[in-house]
Amino acid sequence: MSFLFKLLFLCFWLYWLNQGSFFVTSQRRGWSGNVISGTVVINGTASIGKTDDNFICATLDWWPPEKCDYGTCSWGRASLLNLDLANPILLNALKAFSPLKIRMGGTLQDNVIYETKGDKNHCAPFTKSSSEMFGFSKGCFPMSRWDELNIFFKKAGAMVVFGLNALSGRTIGPDGSAIGAWNSSNAESLIRYTVNKGYTIYGWELGNELCGSGVGVRVSADQYASDLNSLQNIVQNIYRGFEVKPLVIAPGGFFDANWFAEFVKETPKSLQVVTQHIYNLGAGNDNQLINKILDPSYLDGGNQPFRDLQAILKNSGTSAVAWVGEAGGAYNSGQNLVSNSFVYSLWYLDQLGMASSYDTKTYCRQTLIGGNYGLLDTATFVPHPDYYSALLWHRLMGSKVLSTSFSGTRNLRAYAHCSKQSQGIALLLINLSANTTFQVRVSTESPASNGGLRLQQEDQTPRINFATMPGNSKRNGNTREEYHLTAKDGNLHSQIVLLNGKVLGLNSSGGIPSMDPVKRSMLDPISVAPFSVVFSHIPSIQIPACK
Repeated sequence: MSFLFKLLFLCFWLYWLNQGSFFVTSQRRGWSGNVISGTVVINGTASIGKTDDNFICATLDWWPPEKCDYGTCSWGRASLLNLDLANPILLNALKAFSPLKIRMGGTLQDNVIYETKGDKNHCAPFTKSSSEMFGFSKGCFPMSRWDELNIFFKKAGAMVVFGLNALSGRTIGPDGSAIGAWNSSNAESLIRYTVNKGYTIYGWELGNELCGSGVGVRVSADQYASDLNSLQNIVQNIYRGFEVKPLVIAPGGFFDANWFAEFVKETPKSLQVVTQHIYNLGAGNDNQLINKILDPSYLDGGNQPFRDLQAILKNSGTSAVAWVGEAGGAYNSGQNLVSNSFVYSLWYLDQLGMASSYDTKTYCRQTLIGGNYGLLDTATFVPHPDYYSALLWHRLMGSKVLSTSFSGTRNLRAYAHCSKQSQGIALLLINLSANTTFQVRVSTESPASNGGLRLQQEDQTPRINFATMPGNSKRNGNTREEYHLTAKDGNLHSQIVLLNGKVLGLNSSGGIPSMDPVKRSMLDPISVAPFSVVFSHIPSIQIPACK
C-alpha cells in the first residue's frame, strides 16, 4: 500500500513538473487558433526598481487649433490656453486617479511670454506664421488663464508640473544653436505670481527638446546646467520657508548619452528630476505603426534609453531620478484610429512596464487631450482605451517593481509589481499574438535555506503554498482578481474597449464607470486571449520583496 501511494505521488509530481515548466501547444476543435501553456516566473527576493506612487502622468500642450500634420488638424480646442475646463467629463477623468500628475508644456513653451503686472502690451495669442520657428509666432500666457487652470487642478486634485520658456533672452544661430544665457526674469515673475496666489506646483521644468541635437534649437549641456542652477536659486529663494518646495526638472528632450552625462555631472545639487521624451514608433503618418507595436523585437528595442539613463544616474552619484516627461509614441500628433484606439494600449502598457523596470519614477503620456494620441477624445472628451489602461495601472500596480519573465515566446509580455493598496502582487500580461491564447501559471523564486533559490508554483493545483496565505482569509487564499481588456469586435482600430466582455462607457452624468474584476480560482491558469491585456491581482502571493 505504501509503495502504491509513493508511485501515485511520483506520477502526480512528474505531471505537475511538466505542466509548470514546459509549453504545450494544442489545437481546439472547431477553432483555428493555438493554446500555449506556460509559466510566468517572478523573482520575489527583492524589487528591481521603484516608481513614484503616482507613476501615471499626462500632458497638456500649447498647440492652437491651426496646428496640422499631414493635412489633418487634430488639436481643436485642447490647448491649455483654450481647453473647456467646465466640461464634467474632464473633471471626472482627472478625479478618478486621485491624483494624476499633469505636465504642462510642449514645443511652443519656449515661445511663450508670461503676462506680467503692469505690462502695457496686449497679451497676444499664438498666430500661425510660416516664417517663425515651429510655424507659430510667440504667444502670451494671460494670468487670468493661469488662475483658471490652477483653480481647476486644485478641484481635480492634480499634481501640476509646468514647463518654463528656456529660450528667453537667447539668440538662435544659423546652425540652430542657442547663443547666450537664459534670461530668467519672465519666468521668475510667473513663479512669484504663483506663490503669491497660493497655488501649489509640484515641479518647474526648464525647456522643451533643447538638449542633444535639439528639435529646431539646441543648448549646450554646460550652458543648460548653468541655467538650471539659476532656476534652482530662484526656486530656493521664492519658496524660502516652505516645508515642501517644487521639484526642479530638466531637460525635457530626447536622450543623448554624452549630453545627458555632462548635464547630470554639472548639476549635482540643483537637479531633482531628469526628463526624457519617447517617440520610438516614428512619424504619425507611418503605415507600419501597428506592425511595429505588434513586433516584440521592435518593442524590446525601446528599453535602451531607459537602461542608458539609469546607468548615467547610477554612475554619477546624483540624487536626481528619471522621468519620462513626454511620450506619444508616434510624433507629429500620432495617427487617427491607431494612437487613439485599442492597439495603442499594447504599446503604452508595455512602455509603462519597461520604463518602471529601469527605475523610472514617472511616465507622462502625450496627451491627456489633444492630437490623435490623447487619453481623452479631443472633441467629445470621451475616454479612449488607453485612459482605462492607465487607470487600471494606477489602481493596481504598486511602486515596487519585480523581475518577471515568461520563456518560450516574446509574444506574451509580462510585468509584475507589488500590489498597490493590498497584499500580494499585481501582474500585467500583454498578448501580441493574433491567434494564440496563453494559459499562464505564476511561479515565484524565493531564497532557499542553502543560499540559492527555490521555485514555488503559487497557483498550481497540487502545490499551492498555504504558508503564504492569510490564515483567516479563505477568499483571498483561493481566488485572484482579473481584469481582461479587449477591443470591441476584436478590431484593433476600435476606440471602444471591453472590460471582462462588457463595454467601458461613461455613465449618464459623464462619470467614469466602475471597473470591477472577475474572480478566478487559484487552481486555474490565467487565460490571455489573442490581442488582449490582462491585469491580475493575486493576494495569496506574498514575497519578501513586497514586505
